[in-house]
Amino acid sequence: MPLSEKTIIGKVVLNVENIDNMKNFYTSIIGLELKNETEQIVQLGTFDDEQVLLELKPVVPFGEKPAATGLYHMAFLLPTRKDLGEILYHLLVSKYPLTGASDHGYSEALYLDDPEGNGIEIYTDKPKSMWDIREDGQIAGVTEPMDAEAVIGEAKQEFQGMPKGSYMGHVHLFVAELEETEAFYKDILGFDLKFKFGPQAKFFAAGEYHHQIGANVWAGRNIPAAQEGIRGLNYFTILVSSADELAQVKEKLDVKNYSYALDETTQAISLKDTNGIAIKIMVAS
Repeated sequence: MPLSEKTIIGKVVLNVENIDNMKNFYTSIIGLELKNETEQIVQLGTFDDEQVLLELKPVVPFGEKPAATGLYHMAFLLPTRKDLGEILYHLLVSKYPLTGASDHGYSEALYLDDPEGNGIEIYTDKPKSMWDIREDGQIAGVTEPMDAEAVIGEAKQEFQGMPKGSYMGHVHLFVAELEETEAFYKDILGFDLKFKFGPQAKFFAAGEYHHQIGANVWAGRNIPAAQEGIRGLNYFTILVSSADELAQVKEKLDVKNYSYALDETTQAISLKDTNGIAIKIMVAS
């Protein structure tokens, strides 16, 4: 049984080498609010909302990071085009370098890297009536230049921080191989394959959405899993809508004899995908 359309990405947890620098970037440039801070972790989210979207965990500096599976980018989904215009204007005024600004047909998106090289997308979805939804359920995307002038024209006020109602719309991953990745996210976890970008990338979603999981081989085929404790992605969470749905995921893992750990207190399922990328699956609170 496929996952319900209420399934979302919960949070991304990053290993970081300079936690003060990264905390400052995500609060002052990205506009997240500090929710909690200890020596072991910094938790960040949007204003007027207690949901944690991003956690930073300090690790020992490593040096040059080798090619490995992990995060291509994490994508913050904003409620409106007005919000996108306000953060775009803020980024331009801040003179923080963007790596791209694209119209994907179903969304408009800004791209940048954080100070430790983690990719970030900030986007808003277009009305679903504008999406290229095929008869077989696939949702095709394009990559064209964003009309940045029109987006900024939607702005109504100075940037006040990432607005309430924003959440982690998707994560896009560097993977070692696409077929096994599809088998894991589609056949085991229950996402639908929404679009195939030739032999380079695949996009998966629950329900009628363009993607909550992206996977590509742009960092190289058959690359290894990232070393434990190195900067970059530690894990991300998938939030399902009910205990029954979580039980269905657990049953599929058992049938496939796929290794996982179950936290008896929180009922969270912890596992690694076929690329060695760590995931936690739990019921949305």
